[in-house]
Amino acid sequence: MYIIPAIDVLDKKVVRLREGNYDDVTTYDISLEEQIKMYHANGTEIVHIIDLNGAKGDFSNQDYLFDIIRKTDMRVQYGGGVRSIEKVKELVDAGIYRVIVGTQAITNPTFLEELSKLNEGRVKYADHIVIAIDVLDEVIKYSGWLESSPIKLVSYIDKCLSLGFFRFLCTDISKDGKLGGAGVELYQKLLDHSPIIKLIGSGGISSMDDIRALNALARMESCVVGKAIYENKISIDEIKDWNLKALISI
Repeated sequence: MYIIPAIDVLDKKVVRLREGNYDDVTTYDISLEEQIKMYHANGTEIVHIIDLNGAKGDFSNQDYLFDIIRKTDMRVQYGGGVRSIEKVKELVDAGIYRVIVGTQAITNPTFLEELSKLNEGRVKYADHIVIAIDVLDEVIKYSGWLESSPIKLVSYIDKCLSLGFFRFLCTDISKDGKLGGAGVELYQKLLDHSPIIKLIGSGGISSMDDIRALNALARMESCVVGKAIYENKISIDEIKDWNLKALISI
């Protein structure tokens, strides 16, 4: 299992939200560019960047974000307001390693079907897609966690798998931003449901013990860690050492 450091950006500042609440924001005294450089200098290959403005339909951050992203050699897993086929294509063509889709995939019945057929030359865009599933008490949330979907969690996963999407970023909202432990039970349920999904866990990771608990789950591909890094619960050196061993074991 690989650890992916997270950077959430709101109004061009590095922040963390508590349970997705835009009124409960912690702002950190470091720039996006500085944070990316720090991760890169310590051997991290993938960084997870979320445009929190974009998640609410406000794209005022986007030029700022892309000016910085274009300068890095790191692989970027990017999300926040990706709500059209054209935007997915634009991001992948711009060199984004993985594009996270959430709200549009849930609210537009044809979006994933259209996306699954999007190919150009040797590029199969679906291969660069991560399906975001943000869950609170097994209810799927979207639009920056402000809205609830009637779609059942397991049914939604089955629909995605049937269209060829196999990588999921699952955030346990009840754990997110609290440093209270990862959603091991939720992830185990999803992994038990399907043997072929590639699962990325997110939310609540507060220590290397939490990392080890996730690693004990069979077939857990990776996890996203944010606040625990900024609050000095998990060090960059610990992430580096863990990821080196993970790469060796692959």
